[in-house]
Amino acid sequence: MGHKLNNWIRGAALLPAALMVGAAAYAQEADLESRLAALEETVTGSASAYVDNSYLFLIGGIIVMFMAAGFCMLEAGLVRSKNAAMQSTKNVALYSVAGLMFWIVGYNMAYPGATTLGGLLGTTPGLWNGGDLSVESDAGYAPASDWFFQMVFVATAASIVSGTIAERVKIWPFLIFTAFLTAFIYPIVASWEWGGGYLDSEWAFSDFAGSTLVHSTGGWAALAGALIIGPRIGKYFGKQVNPMPGNNIPLAALGTFILWFGWFGFNGASQLAAGTAADINSVSQIFANTNLAAAGGVMAAMVTTALLYKGKIDATMVFNGAIGGLVSITAEPLAPSMGASVLIGAVGGVLVVVTVPLLDKLKIDDVVGAIPAHLVCGIWGTMVVAASYGNHIMPVEVEGEMQVSYLGQLVGVVLTGVFVMAASSAIWFALKFTLGLRPSAEEEEMGLDKAEIGLEAYPEFTNG
Repeated sequence: MGHKLNNWIRGAALLPAALMVGAAAYAQEADLESRLAALEETVTGSASAYVDNSYLFLIGGIIVMFMAAGFCMLEAGLVRSKNAAMQSTKNVALYSVAGLMFWIVGYNMAYPGATTLGGLLGTTPGLWNGGDLSVESDAGYAPASDWFFQMVFVATAASIVSGTIAERVKIWPFLIFTAFLTAFIYPIVASWEWGGGYLDSEWAFSDFAGSTLVHSTGGWAALAGALIIGPRIGKYFGKQVNPMPGNNIPLAALGTFILWFGWFGFNGASQLAAGTAADINSVSQIFANTNLAAAGGVMAAMVTTALLYKGKIDATMVFNGAIGGLVSITAEPLAPSMGASVLIGAVGGVLVVVTVPLLDKLKIDDVVGAIPAHLVCGIWGTMVVAASYGNHIMPVEVEGEMQVSYLGQLVGVVLTGVFVMAASSAIWFALKFTLGLRPSAEEEEMGLDKAEIGLEAYPEFTNG
């Protein structure tokens, strides 16, 4: 009994020492784990951000690519049934042409290694040959992920043109124009801001995701085409406007929802980074502001049409109200408050409604309302950016950095309009006097499905 008691006493005496040794060993092990974790974070942290940034481009690009389907459905629903197959074919073809031309020459013009003429023209046009697959690029993302994301933007500009001049242009001249638009016109404009060119360096011009660089560029090109090609046969009789309603409003509504969805990639991934908490917070806020601007555009368009048309709500105006709201917020979807985003989108919705009848008064035939939604709202969205950055009238330097100003934004809008209208008009006129732009009057009346495609969209129900 005494022997056992002695053992217990000695064990109790040694217990504090054992605990101390154990605690020291545990602390050493925990310290080792923390040091290993810190080392792993140091080694792989940049790689993790690299992957996250690249995935943002790739997933955003996939979502924006789906906008091509949205434009296709919207246009196919808003043209007459005898032209629906033509519009569907044009949209698939223009996306393909845009991708090829942006690879052959466009990307290196939009993001040149150097510029000339005071930043007005990139000096590294030519085939984009990809990047080194064995190393990380210094830019912080996979080179091809950026190429893919920027490429899908180009097709958006071409789709705007397609909708405006629908039902009265032949397919091959249209695709030739698309090739010039996506290889040269759009990339040159994009380089002025996103490629560090003239507007960025001289005027602190700001266009986050492309209200002007993408949407107004497409809108100016569409306007030039509408003026040179002329209206559809029978659209105008003196001062009278002959409505030519679309064949499938539910299909147009589906296209609108697809475009709305695609805009989350369009604006959200234009943050260009997702490797930090701050970046992903910004992407999330862009999503929220983008959605609210679209909702504001819809409701404003509904109220405005009800006021103007004795309580009647025009579905096509509502659809374009959503698009107008989205275009309006695209120039700056992060800085505005959520309430300001609703207001910005709402103004876009009103602009759509009031611009459509103005175009008819001028006998400018815009089949799907793309000029109001993309050009007019693109200008509005670009100009209101200055309100988020101090309301500077003139460019001013604050802490060594030029600030966004109303004058700088106006210079960007005007320069883009003048250049795109001049370049587009030259191409449209060249095509008009060589290949010809319009089908014959008989072919137009018959419908371009039969005349150009040889396959009707709705063979059992086509009634013009």
